[in-house]
Amino acid sequence: MIKNFSTNMSRPKILLAHNDFPPAIIAQLMKTFNVKIINKPMVGTTYEDLLGNIPGTFGLVISGCKIPVDEHLIETAGPSLRVISSTSMGYECVDTNALKKRGIMLGNTVHATTDRVAELAVGLLIATARNVLDANQQMKSGKLPTSLGTGLTNSVVGIIGCGNIGIAVAKMLSGFKLSELLYTSRKPKPEVECLGGQLVSINDLVGRSDYIILATVLVPETMYIINKDRLALMKPNAVIINVGRGKLINQDDLVDALRIKRIRGAGLDVTTPEPLPLDHPLMTMDNVVILPHIAGRNTIEAAMEKAQLTIDNIFAVFNNQPMPCQVKL
Repeated sequence: MIKNFSTNMSRPKILLAHNDFPPAIIAQLMKTFNVKIINKPMVGTTYEDLLGNIPGTFGLVISGCKIPVDEHLIETAGPSLRVISSTSMGYECVDTNALKKRGIMLGNTVHATTDRVAELAVGLLIATARNVLDANQQMKSGKLPTSLGTGLTNSVVGIIGCGNIGIAVAKMLSGFKLSELLYTSRKPKPEVECLGGQLVSINDLVGRSDYIILATVLVPETMYIINKDRLALMKPNAVIINVGRGKLINQDDLVDALRIKRIRGAGLDVTTPEPLPLDHPLMTMDNVVILPHIAGRNTIEAAMEKAQLTIDNIFAVFNNQPMPCQVKL
């Protein structure tokens, strides 16, 4: 079912992939565009919903990476399609080569979520390292916590992927008395270097770090960047934190490593699939903290700020202005 929020059909068409957008955002779009909304919640929209409604669209607004925005979908939209904007940071579901070939712009909301994701990464790190959730559960059961954690002081922290989020994490960690701060990136990052950060190889990082934070995007080169071989390089006290994408880690390899205590623990805001089934091995492990992919969205301000930036990207392309949050293709 489609909701059409404009009677002026001569206006450029904007297709919203679900009906969870704030009314104030829809009202802004209606002033300029013929707005069509797939009248389903974000989790209910299907590929067929998009395929059947995308012809003639100027701009497509999506959320998350549940539905592939592939070449067939882009081709079906026709030559009118000029921009795709996502309320998420990740865009692995989008065929970026197909967009580049047709000169279609892609936007995301990394600027609106960077600090929130970095905050949660540090919080998840501390919660996992210090066994905070286990201690809380023990106290609520009338027991005194007995498990010991580890602290950040004099530790080595490695950040895999030093884009906006990785840099923000490094800045937040600068207040702790780390022994070393390591990071991986395609090129040196002065913002991290000035904090004492060292650019190293991925294998060097996983071998030297006490805490490893995954903050990179998911692309073919980073899929399963943490696997059996790299887990074997880690210290037995290593803790992995993932605020990127679930498929950055080979979960079967991680389960095996945690079971035999090859590493000490993991804090995961992202998994494969999402949510994990209740009977998944990771759900039963006391050395794992799992969150439901909330790093960039579980604050009061997040939904509106992300939605606003998403449509600001659309308006910028319509007005032939630079996008405030453009993905470089």
